[in-house]
Amino acid sequence: MSKKSEDVKAFLGKGVAFNGKLILNGSVRIDGEFKGEILGDGTLIVGEDAVVDADIAIDSIFIFGVVRGNLEIRDTAEIGSTGKFSGNLKTSAFIVQEGASIEGDCRMGSEQVKIEIKDKES
Repeated sequence: MSKKSEDVKAFLGKGVAFNGKLILNGSVRIDGEFKGEILGDGTLIVGEDAVVDADIAIDSIFIFGVVRGNLEIRDTAEIGSTGKFSGNLKTSAFIVQEGASIEGDCRMGSEQVKIEIKDKES
């Protein structure tokens, strides 16, 4: 995951479940369970133990757990080696680490498209 200068503004811990709509402005980390909708300006970090069933429209996402849904990511979508994604993804930049699981469709929606595959040594 790329180092961001902004701190995590909200955290949903392991063992916590939430259903609803999350509007973010900044960085949010989820390590628990979330169902619903996530939108706004900022970054979502999905931890290794997290399960997220949601339609998501945000700037960036880093997936290390399970995410199911439709994603519209304006900047960067990154799936870590422990990440599992199923659904539809539209993004400008897509980074997939070795070991990640992806099931669904991916559309690149910007002229500044880059796809990067990282192996575990990177």
